[in-house]
Amino acid sequence: MENIITQSIQTRNPYELKLGKEEKISELISKSMENIVIIGSGCAGLTAAIYAARASLNPLLICGPSPGGLITTTGVVENFPGFPKGVEGFDLVTQMQAQAERFGARVEFGNVEAVDLSLKPFEVKLEGGKTIKAASVIVATGASHRHLGLESETQLEKKGVTYCATCDGALPVFRNQPLVVVGGGDSACEEALHLTHFGSVVYLIHRRDTLRASSIMADRVLNNPKIKPVWDSVVTEILDVAQNKVTGVKLKNVKTGAVSELSCAGVFIAIGHIPNTKLFEGQLEMDEAGYILRKNGTTATSIPGVFVAGDCTDSRYRQAITAAGLGCQAALDAGRWMGENC
Repeated sequence: MENIITQSIQTRNPYELKLGKEEKISELISKSMENIVIIGSGCAGLTAAIYAARASLNPLLICGPSPGGLITTTGVVENFPGFPKGVEGFDLVTQMQAQAERFGARVEFGNVEAVDLSLKPFEVKLEGGKTIKAASVIVATGASHRHLGLESETQLEKKGVTYCATCDGALPVFRNQPLVVVGGGDSACEEALHLTHFGSVVYLIHRRDTLRASSIMADRVLNNPKIKPVWDSVVTEILDVAQNKVTGVKLKNVKTGAVSELSCAGVFIAIGHIPNTKLFEGQLEMDEAGYILRKNGTTATSIPGVFVAGDCTDSRYRQAITAAGLGCQAALDAGRWMGENC
């Protein structure tokens, strides 16, 4: 019996063994704790899972409400290395998950209801009442696109409505066709400039009569002959749901109330992102927009043992490959931290 008990303890989480010597074996076993809990299952979370699993850290990944993240809303991903013919966003994350599981990562489907980072070990509470204790946490919750809030927008998503020119602009359906970008900030201007390489003309729809973008970016847009600003206007409907594809947009001038239609083959919505970080408000340091801040060029957050990766910390690049890179860094940082502190 003694050998069996000893073997049981040795095969459990090694970080549990730092409890007091006087503690009973039953008490030791009851304090089950994960090495690393990864919250989020996009490119950042899955890459972190791959690296952590290969390091024999036995990570647990919580998928959350949108398994696979934003990339699953993209049709063909043509700019992820290793796929010369492109890959469906859903297929990409499915393969990444299979790769992580091959090395021993465990995946749990469920929504995280609350996180308490003031406790050691940390506590991750799932809907339904389950609580998971963790020696370290990697936050990879991503970000969500700001939407116009139109029913036609939802119905035509991935059928001509998209939120990433870098991801989708080169698709055949958009080449040599009139395109629409909605927005007036740096992101919208970057999208419009990128689309000039593919579309016949790019209409930039903005609700004001001046761009919110930086002066340099605005100058580039306004001096590009392929970009046609449409000022003081908002999109009230995306056409045509009946044809199951984008054929144009309905516009309303916010100053005159005049209604018009504009033909196009694609609508690129660039009115910003919302980082999915509400769970961590008041616990982790964030910028004014809600992006989690990193320390000293690493993926460490303001709480030791908590790391961050992907679009919930990156407001600049927001690409699948940069998210994956940060996921790799987070797993390496978490592994080093555990080796030094656990």
